[in-house]
Amino acid sequence: MTGPLDGITVVDLSRALAGPHATMLLGDLGARVIKVESAAGDDTRGWGPPFVGPEDDPVSTYFLAANRNKESIVLDLKSDDGRQTLARLVRHSDVLVENFRPGVMERLGFDVARLHELNPGLVVLAISGFGHDGPEGGRPGYDQIAQGEAGLMSVTGPGPDEPTRIGVPIGDLLAGLHGAYGVAAALREREITGRGRVVRTSLLASVVGVHAFQGTAYTVAGQVGRAQGNHHPALAPYGLFHASDGPVQVAIGAEGMWVRFAEAFGIDPADPLLATNAARVTNREHLIEVIDAAFASWTALDLLARLAELGIPAGKVRSIDEVYDWDQTRSQGLVIPVDHPVLGPIELPGSALRFDDNAHSGGRETHLPPPGLDEHGAAVRAWLDEQDGPAPR
Repeated sequence: MTGPLDGITVVDLSRALAGPHATMLLGDLGARVIKVESAAGDDTRGWGPPFVGPEDDPVSTYFLAANRNKESIVLDLKSDDGRQTLARLVRHSDVLVENFRPGVMERLGFDVARLHELNPGLVVLAISGFGHDGPEGGRPGYDQIAQGEAGLMSVTGPGPDEPTRIGVPIGDLLAGLHGAYGVAAALREREITGRGRVVRTSLLASVVGVHAFQGTAYTVAGQVGRAQGNHHPALAPYGLFHASDGPVQVAIGAEGMWVRFAEAFGIDPADPLLATNAARVTNREHLIEVIDAAFASWTALDLLARLAELGIPAGKVRSIDEVYDWDQTRSQGLVIPVDHPVLGPIELPGSALRFDDNAHSGGRETHLPPPGLDEHGAAVRAWLDEQDGPAPR
């Protein structure tokens, strides 16, 4: 099982989603990920429905979404044996990932100084809700709370009076993504210095870090963004419009494209209310009415074909099942087969990365299914015994 991170071993102390997403991304890239769980297992093993599989051994599809390419070992980190085994894992690993509340690792006896005493080259990724320090650094972090606190809900939804959460736990997912690329950078630095370092991110930081133009609109221009439904606040037309039998999305980002679009659908491109992007943004409601009226006689299929002829970026609004059944999705390695120990052959969403012209998702030729609880406990302990014999005391 190859990949850019082949040979890297990750100790995964995280649970729920932000940390497990980070370690899954590292596993997709070829790292060996050893997931440390309590006897009760990762919380997400019980999150659902939907559950699949036998009634006496149900499997959470939520857990399946964040734990491919990992091994599982159960450790009681409050016991001497659990802490000793964790110490051994730290000694023989390259990366440790945790998303406990700030202070928990210290109480377990594994503060940063101890971790680097055990392994000076260890890269530590710590993910928190609101940061490890600052006046509110100790707050617990849950995605929807972070979406609200970090401003994302205020710019999402049909209007400013209806703040709306994004349909996936984007704060958790972004924190995992940021954490994984931070780990990759720290591993590169370790090649030069020989020492590991601590990488920190949070749900708050990860959401604020993708504010993009919404952030600079305030920090530079003093304008506070608000939710505007399915239309871009700074470009027009750029959003969702209506054909005779359903929605179609159109994205126009250049004036030449606007002229071509408008002339094709009987709209005067030089109309003073619509002649520039700034005018179209200011008069967005009028623009939407004009375009919807022009689209009313078209079916969505015919309209998309015509927009493609014109070179206008456009698309349909697909449901989740349509996305996974789409040939283009599958051509990009975004659906991967695995053989699950309970469920048998199943398909999972794949990595967003491909390398060179390799069709494989994430660079691995094959992928491991999300593990059963403690499925690899004996094998991991045997590996540790091969590395250094009896556990240190």
